Amino acid sequence: MSNHNNLEEYRDPDLYDLENDSFLDDLPLIEKFAKQVEGPVVELACGTGRATLRLAEKGIKIVGVDLHEKMLRKAREKANLKNVNIRFLLQDCTSLNLGIKSSFIFMVGNSFQHFLTNQSQDELFASVYRHLNKGGIFLFGTRFPSRDELMQPDQEEYWRSYVDFAGQKVDVYTVSQYDDVTQIQTYRTIRRRAEKEDITQIQLRYVYPKEMERLLKDHGFTIIHQYGSWDQAPLTNKSSSMIYICKK
Repeated sequence: MSNHNNLEEYRDPDLYDLENDSFLDDLPLIEKFAKQVEGPVVELACGTGRATLRLAEKGIKIVGVDLHEKMLRKAREKANLKNVNIRFLLQDCTSLNLGIKSSFIFMVGNSFQHFLTNQSQDELFASVYRHLNKGGIFLFGTRFPSRDELMQPDQEEYWRSYVDFAGQKVDVYTVSQYDDVTQIQTYRTIRRRAEKEDITQIQLRYVYPKEMERLLKDHGFTIIHQYGSWDQAPLTNKSSSMIYICKK
C-alpha cells in the first residue's frame, strides 16, 4: 500500500481538526529550532496546518508540504482566515521538488509511520537530505514500538468520546492487528454516534531504535538528540514516542 492509498483517516479535514488540532506538545521544541535558522522552515506532511500556522503566526517563514489535496485546501483556508502568508505545496515527501533548500525541516504527527516500505523510507530520507543545507536539522517523531503499543487487542476496544460539530456524542473504538514480519499495524477506528457509524482504516509502520540509528547514518544524518517524548525525556522501555533531531 502506497502513501496515496492509505488516507482514509484524512478524508474529512474538519473532523481531523476536531480530533487533533488541540495537540500542542511538540510545538515548543519545533519553535526552538525554527527560530535559530534564517530562510524558510519546511514542514513535511503538514496536513491542515496545525503546526505550520502556529509557527507562521509567530513570524516564522514556513513552507508546508502534503500529498493530500483536501487537507491542504483546509490549511489554505485557515491561513487566509488568520491572515498569514504560507506557501503550501502538494507533493509526495519521497520525491520533493521544492525549488529551495532549508536549514530546518520537520515532520510530526507520527507521519513517519506512513512510509510503509524500506524503499519509501529510503526515498524520504534521501529527499529530505537533498533539501537540507549543509549542517541543517531534520526533526521528526514516530511512535515507539513498545510491547503495550504493539500488543493492542485485535478486538474492539473503547478509546475516547467527544462531542462533534452537530452536538452529537461520538464514542470512538479501535481494533488493531500487528504483523511481525512487515512491522505494520493495521488500525481500524470506529466512530459511533446515535444513528451512525463510521469506520476508517490506516496502516502504520513501526521502526525500532537501533534500526532507526542505522537508517539515519546510512542516509548521511547524525543524531544530535533522541528523546522518548516531546518534553525531551530520555527514551526508555516505557516511552510512547521516539523523537529524533538529526543533522546533515
